[in-house]
Amino acid sequence: MSIKIITDSTSDIGLAEARSLGISVVLLKTVFEDGEYLDGVDLTAEEFYKKQAEAKQLPTTTQPTPADFEDVYRNALEDEDDDIIAILISEKLSGTFQSATIAKQSFDRNIYIVDSGTTTIGLRILVERAVYLRNQGLKTKEVVDILEKEKSSIRLYAYVDTLEYLQKGGRLSKGAAFAGTLLNVKPLISLADGTLHACGKARGIKKAYSQVIELANADGIDFSRPTCLGYTGDPTPFQPFKDLVCQTYNNKITLTSTIGSVVGAHAGPGAAAIAFFKK
Repeated sequence: MSIKIITDSTSDIGLAEARSLGISVVLLKTVFEDGEYLDGVDLTAEEFYKKQAEAKQLPTTTQPTPADFEDVYRNALEDEDDDIIAILISEKLSGTFQSATIAKQSFDRNIYIVDSGTTTIGLRILVERAVYLRNQGLKTKEVVDILEKEKSSIRLYAYVDTLEYLQKGGRLSKGAAFAGTLLNVKPLISLADGTLHACGKARGIKKAYSQVIELANADGIDFSRPTCLGYTGDPTPFQPFKDLVCQTYNNKITLTSTIGSVVGAHAGPGAAAIAFFKK
């Protein structure tokens, strides 16, 4: 018996990396005015942000269908005693969880679906945790029980470099965006309970770095479990933030990842985030 782990592409785990982890990825689609693109396949993160900058309307995403999940389930269940754990984007953010649940009804097998309550690098670290537990030899139900318990301790904090995309998405008025740009304001956001929340603002990028770290310190980071830094767009502006975080935590951050379209559509390029399990 083996445990097959499945996630969706909002985890920002690429297909090559997924193969190395021994997991499968169900793809969402990113929708621009000129058509649909398979997330991370037809459109890389770099290409996404380039198209985003040129687009008149914000891109959206479409969830996988139950048939998409049925195909992945069928391919994963190689042996009669294989089990599946699907770890997915928050049900509050996408219908992906619902599609996975509908697809499960076509199989008389042990298929467990975990609503991560998060997405992007927050989802990624929960998947990494599942891979570790599986590789330690735990049984399927033991892995699921730990994930369900620990997912509530995941924290994600980020700063946004530009107000343009929050304004385009209707989350900020034009006047507020203009004033904020003049004052060099960098909004701080958190992802909790499956939704994005404003959790402060900083005057200038260096202050944004320090305030994100302060938010993380207030929770306390459990370095015995996966941690991840993420960025949107060009990685070059992200490097000073990464350097400061690594210096602050003595290089204990385990992962770095691009942030894809789900958060990137609202944050725009130049944003950065940290995701971790709270102590």
